[in-house]
Amino acid sequence: MTHDFEGEEARNRFSGQQLRAVIITIIVLAVVLGGLFLWRSLRSGQGQDWHQQATQVAATVVNPREVPATLEAVGSLRAVREVMLSPEVAGRVSAIRFQAGAHVGTGAVLVQLFDGPERADRQAAQAKAAFAGIQLARSEELAPSGAEPRELLQQRRAERDQALAAVRQLDARLIQKQIRAPFAGQLGIRRVNLGQYLNAGDEIATLTDLSSLYVEFALPQQELVRLKPGASVEVTSDAYPGRTFTARVNAIEPQIGQDTRNVTVQAILANPDRALRPGMYVTASLVLPPQAGALVVPATAIQTSAQGDSVIVIRGGNARTGGKAEIVPVQTGRRIGNDIVIASGLKPGDVVVTEGQLRVQPGAEVKVTRLVQVEGR
Repeated sequence: MTHDFEGEEARNRFSGQQLRAVIITIIVLAVVLGGLFLWRSLRSGQGQDWHQQATQVAATVVNPREVPATLEAVGSLRAVREVMLSPEVAGRVSAIRFQAGAHVGTGAVLVQLFDGPERADRQAAQAKAAFAGIQLARSEELAPSGAEPRELLQQRRAERDQALAAVRQLDARLIQKQIRAPFAGQLGIRRVNLGQYLNAGDEIATLTDLSSLYVEFALPQQELVRLKPGASVEVTSDAYPGRTFTARVNAIEPQIGQDTRNVTVQAILANPDRALRPGMYVTASLVLPPQAGALVVPATAIQTSAQGDSVIVIRGGNARTGGKAEIVPVQTGRRIGNDIVIASGLKPGDVVVTEGQLRVQPGAEVKVTRLVQVEGR
């Protein structure tokens, strides 16, 4: 019995300890949960106070201004004067008098074909012409006195003319044995070798005048009324970033493309330093009269989403210093440097946020800390 009483007493003490441990755990959990609830409440209150503060942004005032107007298109360059050199007659190459890539002047002899037989024939024809001239001179002395008939004098004159014509014919054949530069320019890669037999029309090398080039590009047919000969064209190439070349419209194709309904425009571009080359793709901007009254904003003001482009406009009595933010959908036009022309959606005098708009919610208070001026171009 004594043992049973002692066991019962021990179990009662153990149960009391468990009860106290449970009560202490509940109290600790209540304190922790209360602290978390208080911390979240304080943080939520601070967040509400932060949202109520005005967001600092940079903005610009939209004012009408004059901007340059252009029509852009992708074009290509073509040489004004370019030719593939080739012989007129067949023959064996006896001399090559040029280096690939060299600059040559007009009339320079580039390739000589073997002309030995023609030179020998010319010497014989020259001698025959000289003898015919002597005979003609004798007949001209004798015919007036009647010592020779006038028919013989006419025959001698015809023989002399035929002999001179034979000499000129051989001179022309000798010229055909020479391939000369028809104009000054730069030679391409040599395609012949010494001793090679060439047929008429075989390729020798290209000759290109790089001092001036054609810029050819196409524009939609609705722009035809705005195209005029002599108009300025600004040309840029990715081979020379930041550099602009100036060309002048030379000709406008009178026929509209049947497939594209585009009109082809050709402009002449001066290329004194030979920086540009035929075959290059370029961006051609046809300069038009300036557009007056355009509304321009910095490109940073435009927000793009699935719904389209938009800007944040500040509304209020003194929007230049701050006010309520309103998201306004806009239609954008062409880009001019770092600015974009607004086709619709804004009106003169609107104050548009240019920096900090990602932190602005619709209807939120904003404060303008810096007013950006859009420079006219």
